[in-house]
Formats: sequence, C-alpha cells, structure tokens
Amino acid sequence: MKIVTIVGARPQFIKAAAVSRLIRKDFQEILVHTGQHYDANMSDIFFDELKIPKPDINLGVGSGTHARQTAEMMVRIEDVLLKESPDYLLVYGDTNSTLAGAIAASKLCIPIVHVEAGLRSYNMQMPEEQNRILTDRISTLCLCPTKEAVKNLEKEGRVKGVYDTGDVMCDAVLFYSQMLEENKAAYYFEKLQGSCGQVKPLPRWYIATIHRAENTDTLRKVEEILAALEMLDEPVLFPVHPRTKKLVDTLNMKYGYKNIIFTEPMGYLEMLYFVKHAKKTITDSGGLQKETYILETPCVTVRDQTEWIETLKGNCNILAKPERLDLADKVLNTKSDWSKKEDYYGQGKAAYEICRLIQGEK
Repeated sequence: MKIVTIVGARPQFIKAAAVSRLIRKDFQEILVHTGQHYDANMSDIFFDELKIPKPDINLGVGSGTHARQTAEMMVRIEDVLLKESPDYLLVYGDTNSTLAGAIAASKLCIPIVHVEAGLRSYNMQMPEEQNRILTDRISTLCLCPTKEAVKNLEKEGRVKGVYDTGDVMCDAVLFYSQMLEENKAAYYFEKLQGSCGQVKPLPRWYIATIHRAENTDTLRKVEEILAALEMLDEPVLFPVHPRTKKLVDTLNMKYGYKNIIFTEPMGYLEMLYFVKHAKKTITDSGGLQKETYILETPCVTVRDQTEWIETLKGNCNILAKPERLDLADKVLNTKSDWSKKEDYYGQGKAAYEICRLIQGEK
C-alpha cells in the first residue's frame, strides 16, 4: 500500500514522525513538504536528533496570501498525486497545507485520512477552523485525538469513518521527553541565543510563545501582552516567532524590557525541556496547550476559546485576554489542580491505532 503524507510546518513533521515510525514498517510512504513554513531550524540536525524522516519531496511553495498559497500547493500536490497514484493521502491538523492536500486528493477520488480531526473552536474567523471543518467534510477517515472531537463530528452528522485514536502529539511528547534528561540544564541554555548573545542559566522561569493573528494584528495587543510578562515574578523566556519579530523589536527598543528574554526560535527538544521545567507556560499555540497538559506544566492561553477544552479542568489551562492586568493576574494567581488530570489524549499509542485503521479500511 502506498501513502502520500502532506506536511507543511515543523509541528506537523514531529507529529508525522510518530506515525511514520510505524507506517513505514508495512506501507510505502512518500513524505511531501509543501514548504508552507520555511523554518531555518529544520536542518539536518533537526531530522537526525529527532529521528524524523526527511521529506521525499519539497514543493517549496513558501508564504503568500491564504488563497495564493493554498492554490499553489493544490497545483503542486496534484502533480505528485497523479505521478504516485497513492492508495491514501494522509494529512495532519489544520494548516493551509492540510486543506490543499485534502482538496487535491478529493478531486482525484483518492481516500483521505485526516489525523487530528473533529477539533472545533467555533470561531469561523480563524483560518485554522475553516481548514479543519472543510478537511473533515471530505475525509474518508476522521481520526480524532479525543472523545470530545468525536462528539463534535457527531453533532455535525458525521459518524461513519470517525474514530478516537488518541493524540499523536501525546505519542511524540512521551517519546521525546524520555530523551530530555540525557543532558543537564546547562546544555539547553547553551543552545539558546538571544538578542544579547547566549542566555545565562536560570533557576526558575516562565516560557511564552505568541504568534496567532488575533494577538499580533495590532501593535497594541503585543504591547499589552509584553507588559503583562514584564510584571511577572520570574524571568520569561520568549522565543520570537517570525510573525511577531518586527512588533517585538519595535516595542523592545521603546521600553527596554528587563524581565523578558527574547530568544531565537527554539528546536523541538529545547522547547520541550523549557516547557517541562517552566513555572508556567503562556501561549496562544494549540499544540503547546496539549504539551503542557501532558507534561503537567500549568498553562495560560491568550485566547477567548480553545479547541482543547479538556485541559481547562482543574485550571491546568486557563484562558486570558491579551490585556496586561488580566493576563498577569491569571499567571500569578491561578492554581492548577493536577489531581483532576485524565488521559484525554491516550497513552502514546495513537500511531498504532492510526496504522491499524488504515489497514482495516483496505
């Protein structure tokens, strides 16, 4: 059996790696990178350290408006599918690469496997919400990371081909977190580069990531978020996303933040280490909300809603506004009750379930 897998960003490579380790034992897999996100950290070291298969095909689409980027990916993915004639197309999550791959395959009547199906924020202003709903609608197998995701599809009238497999992100976190303690803290700090050079080791820290459009569409929102981080009781490691770099640089020149350490984007293992040992994580990333939950690091999510509603139980994750007083208050004064934690995302066997279901479908 031949499977074409579409990925377009670093997190999708990490998720795909968990599945590829098993899928390649029984199937022929062709890994296609659309080039949606160019990540300088995706060097040979990235693939070697994380034991991730390198892409067989890189389409090199790059950035652009949603319409232009998605259209260009559809054209190039269609060429690959016509050449390879796979039995399945496999996509992850909710990026433009996900939607482009699904549409191209659907037009060619190639069955689609959607990993991370059924997630809903119920905010149709989010491009990710649009992508995931459309992809679910045309997928043959909707492989859901949680029972809640299955319920979301049931509400929409989708029952056939829907399965709760557990979350491949859980597979990845459990697999890679075992590798973290092979090195001491100094090793990870030595890898960090900030605006003033190497970052000195810290005994305690927060870690923050902000990149979503709703938080970076105005200078004022970023200013409010950074002001909140400046008010915290421990230093904040802040790997700067390319989307926020110009805004962050502008504000840092104006205010000269003392409590925030702006760093270059981190590698996956470094990020996992600093999240695992952080006092709390402040983020607007969907994936990071899950990682913090699995690692039992309290999380404050700078959004009005979350797809991962199960993380909110026990205040393990809490929503905050992009406003300095609300955000600082939530970080400083919210206590998490981990006694309520459950295995919502499975026990690291999602990849096995995904491969089993694909085999059973044929």
